[in-house]
Amino acid sequence: MNTTHKFPQEHVTRISISLPNRLAIALDQMIETRRLRNRSQAIAEMIEQSLVDHYQEDDDKIMAGTITLIFDASRWELFQKLSMIQRDHVMEVVSSQHVYLEGNYIMDITLVQGPVKKLRQIRDKLLACKGVTSGGLTLTPRLMPPLHGHP
Repeated sequence: MNTTHKFPQEHVTRISISLPNRLAIALDQMIETRRLRNRSQAIAEMIEQSLVDHYQEDDDKIMAGTITLIFDASRWELFQKLSMIQRDHVMEVVSSQHVYLEGNYIMDITLVQGPVKKLRQIRDKLLACKGVTSGGLTLTPRLMPPLHGHP
């Protein structure tokens, strides 16, 4: 039986699921550890994450996210190369922030939005640069509003 309740800006559908006891116990333990409100909140978060993972399989899906890199700050040519790659993808790269870390390292956080395939290509180009020690791409289907109106 499906019922909907009016919540601020969102309707809720009630569903019923059955779980093996071991999963129900593990779920309740996780809810307690994470101090979630209830099973519904925990399951909704899991479904949301699973949908994000699913959307990332679609090369043409438009998503927003961050590319995070850790690199050696003493390599000036590396800093320039990373900046040029970002500049080459000005339609997808929204902004970039540098955080200075201990041990002469920089964490670069680049805000991106565009087709998943293109964002993966940008990440791969950045990670392939000699001197980048680690990094990754984190995506969300929640998009940023347009920065400029259409003519």
